[in-house]
Amino acid sequence: MQISLGPLAYCWPKAEVEAFYQQVANSEIPLVYLGETVCSRRREIKFADYMAIGKMLSATGKQVVLSSLALIDEPSIINELKKLVDNGEFMIEANDMGVVALAKQAKLPFICGPTINNYNLATLNKLHSWGMQRFVMPIELSQDWLQQIISDPKKADFEVEVFARGYMPLAHSARCFTAKQLKLTKDNCDTACINYPKGILTQTLEQQELLRINGIQTQSAKYIDLSQHYLQMQQMGIDYFRVSPFSSACVNYANSLVDFNQTNIETNNLSCNGYWLNQAGMQQINS
Repeated sequence: MQISLGPLAYCWPKAEVEAFYQQVANSEIPLVYLGETVCSRRREIKFADYMAIGKMLSATGKQVVLSSLALIDEPSIINELKKLVDNGEFMIEANDMGVVALAKQAKLPFICGPTINNYNLATLNKLHSWGMQRFVMPIELSQDWLQQIISDPKKADFEVEVFARGYMPLAHSARCFTAKQLKLTKDNCDTACINYPKGILTQTLEQQELLRINGIQTQSAKYIDLSQHYLQMQQMGIDYFRVSPFSSACVNYANSLVDFNQTNIETNNLSCNGYWLNQAGMQQINS
């Protein structure tokens, strides 16, 4: 099983993004996803910038994948998505079925991201026939579900990736909750989410951490961490263990997993693994 670094889900200043990926370039992480997956109004990093970063990472021997938006909420985005699909250099991660359609039409291979609702083998095999090379399991599914998929003799020849560490993308909306709580409109948001590098934490009336607001995306308050299940995942035949970055420290963490050492794994009350064990997602169950 190899390590992958998922796309950056937050709006960071361009200089910080470039410094982050320079750190990635100096790591041993073999697979890196790049691209804006949350909101088309985030324009700190443009398509040309991602291509430049991708070429820089590729020059260090890393496999680079360009990730698409998870929600296509206006027609003007289509041209940008076509540019992404037809980039001519890197494979794409489709996070919306519209992007799958573009890749299929262009007869290009693609990866299905975690926000596409792949819930059965028949769907996965159909997507493979359209060009899917790998799929990232939706975050709310369990190890038992995935084991059935991997062990099914009818499974087509596609790879499997698991969103294994990071704040989970739970939902996307046409409305921007970050702008709303600042009394701004979505069309005139001033890219307010750039001031919240890990989103905005929300709590219940009982002060329990509940959700994390990241523009139009709703994330988990706790970050999923399947590190203690690493060896089991490896034995299952999972191809990639995805780390979704939320700070520069995530690069060091992902890099440390390249040479995995079970004794380095620690759990805490900020992490969770419930979905993996077919329990409530916010639970942390130590094995």
